[in-house]
Amino acid sequence: MSNQPLSGLKVLDFTTLVPGPLAALMLAEAGAEVIKIERPEGEDMRRREPRWGEQSAYFALLNRGKKSLALDLKDLAAIEALKPLIAEADILLEQFRPGVMDRLGLGYAQCREINPRLIYCSITGYGQEGPKARNAGHDLNYIGDTGLLSLAMGPAEQPTVPPALVADLGGGTLPAVVNILLALMHRERSGEGAHLDIAMCDAMFMFAHWGIAQGLAGEWPKPGAERLTGGSPRYQIYPTSDGRHVAAAPLEPHFWDNFCDAIGLAEHFRDDDADPQGTMTAVSALIAAKPAGQWRAIFAGADCCCSIVATLEEALAEPHFRARGLFDRRIENETGARAPALPLPLADMFRQPSGDVGSAPALGADNETLLK
Repeated sequence: MSNQPLSGLKVLDFTTLVPGPLAALMLAEAGAEVIKIERPEGEDMRRREPRWGEQSAYFALLNRGKKSLALDLKDLAAIEALKPLIAEADILLEQFRPGVMDRLGLGYAQCREINPRLIYCSITGYGQEGPKARNAGHDLNYIGDTGLLSLAMGPAEQPTVPPALVADLGGGTLPAVVNILLALMHRERSGEGAHLDIAMCDAMFMFAHWGIAQGLAGEWPKPGAERLTGGSPRYQIYPTSDGRHVAAAPLEPHFWDNFCDAIGLAEHFRDDDADPQGTMTAVSALIAAKPAGQWRAIFAGADCCCSIVATLEEALAEPHFRARGLFDRRIENETGARAPALPLPLADMFRQPSGDVGSAPALGADNETLLK
């Protein structure tokens, strides 16, 4: 018997790009049958560069193990053809602007008439209601609108774009999965489905908890000047002599003491409250005097929360992550080439076994079977 807790559940996935497809991928990894419903020409991510064989590498990573149903949702016959699938589905994911699914005849009220046990999850930037509900946006807009971006975006004359889609994943994908699982528990007790309104902006305030706490205490954070945003020598990125970087995070007193000992920081700089900038300058000079390899060896035995910033390529080859089996699951493309599947934050006991975990579906590959 499979340990995958969502085995036997059916998901209709109307989403595109990243937040919804990644949420659906997590549900599939936990055992659900995911049917990806796309336009006749396919969703935009199928055409994104770079390519892996004939596929988009992005699409291959985010849509493995799903089925594909290609339909023109503006065609009434296609909507009618979907109704039997809606009747037997457990979860529906959609990522359109508010009102679009209603106009197509697939809104929550319409689907609930067909299947009152359906868990209907809507992922948007600004939510189903509110003055900005119908505004277009992307991750950068969502973290910008909620004050998160202002906390640390680098110098005003050369601002830095964040490397991760915090709102898409932390405000869309993960809240969607958590709330779907909660809704499944609610349905088990009540027999009723639910409409989940997942607004990516809403979750961004959770990520700014420390800044909100400072504001409530009477002093709102200054951009790039606080303990976790570049204002402290204890939470800082320091260049090495060979162009690499040390990620230093010795926040607690014992880690800070170990760090100061490891780098040989002069005693009068160790009280960083007295002169934070002076301490930071002194630490920078010491780190800049040695190459990354020497610092890696020094920090290995120092117990001070310091590491050398890895490239993504280096991280994928890191023995620690390999030992944990993060890249043991493999996907395959149409040429037979195999590559590591995207690691997902699910407990090992609930995931698909290591080995081949399928491939992204060809467009409309399951039309005949699903609509028979």
